[in-house]
Amino acid sequence: MISFLRGHFIEKTPTHVWLDVNGVGYEVHISLNTYSKIQQKDEGLLYTILLIREDAHLLYGFGDLSERDLFQQLISVSGVGASTARVMLSYLKPEELIQAIVQGNVRVLESIKGIGKKTAERLILELKDKLAKIALNSNNFPLINNSLQQDALNALTALGIPKQAASAAVEKTLKANPEMGVEDLVKTALRSL
Repeated sequence: MISFLRGHFIEKTPTHVWLDVNGVGYEVHISLNTYSKIQQKDEGLLYTILLIREDAHLLYGFGDLSERDLFQQLISVSGVGASTARVMLSYLKPEELIQAIVQGNVRVLESIKGIGKKTAERLILELKDKLAKIALNSNNFPLINNSLQQDALNALTALGIPKQAASAAVEKTLKANPEMGVEDLVKTALRSL
């Protein structure tokens, strides 16, 4: 297992890099997220996963451990291969992807090229609890859009709604309509109280 590589970036594209490690050149497949982190660098470190298939040995690289760990979780789901997982990490930032899975947001997952409704539902079913635990134990992944939920919660408590009831109403409303703005979220939560 190759856990990481440190060296000079010889060639960088949004899909792969050539990394010179003490005279040995490695082709490493990357996501757009990782590319944005290394785009301006001449050298650096990539955390890696080596996948061995019948016809190829493929090395995938990540700008940080949290992205690598998420990639491993994604490819553990039946029907999600390394290429699909890389595309998912290119469409969304890791924290956005975790948020979509933990909140059960099928629409966001379906917006990713190659992810249909069944695959999105399978991702949520298989990873929701695992990713929620990881996110709770890590400061790298905020689970929810704190500003949206917090703004709605602040508005409701300012109106005299008890915090516990307001929080439950906001969560219930967000589950049903995850793409609401603050104003609509507050109005809908008020109606549900």
